[in-house]
Amino acid sequence: MIILGIVLLVLGFLLKISLLSTLGIILLVVGAVLAIAGGIGRAIGPRRHYW
Repeated sequence: MIILGIVLLVLGFLLKISLLSTLGIILLVVGAVLAIAGGIGRAIGPRRHYW
């Protein structure tokens, strides 16, 4: 999810499409929050780790 966010963010900046940039930022933030929560051992849904 983090990689997809980075790709959409870069494509949004290169193609001057603000929607792609916005989606990229949202996916990047959500992916980072899930990765941090999974890294500290917090259960996310039925999974103990998120990757």
